[in-house]
Amino acid sequence: MSESEISAHEADGERPAAGRTGGPNLETILRIPVVVQVVLGSASMPVSQLLKLGRGAVVPLDHRVGEPVDVVVNGRVIARGEIVVVEDDNSRFGVSLTEIVGPAGAGD
Repeated sequence: MSESEISAHEADGERPAAGRTGGPNLETILRIPVVVQVVLGSASMPVSQLLKLGRGAVVPLDHRVGEPVDVVVNGRVIARGEIVVVEDDNSRFGVSLTEIVGPAGAGD
């Protein structure tokens, strides 16, 4: 398949089959699990203070209520968002994405 044929397929929303391009099987790649973390904030403290922490201790974070949280995949910030209560289950919360971070903003 020529480059113009591939571009025509992609313009139509189709992806060329992996066997025709010699590339990896896209479906296999899309099924690879990744760990997504939502970082509410962080704190820095000496080990002596860390050792004093116990049940009920409060560790102040560097983010304030209402500030965007970072969505991290494989150690890289990929998005930012707001904490929300999950509609189907009020005992759970999630993150509503407000910004997708491009490669330049990913910390590299």
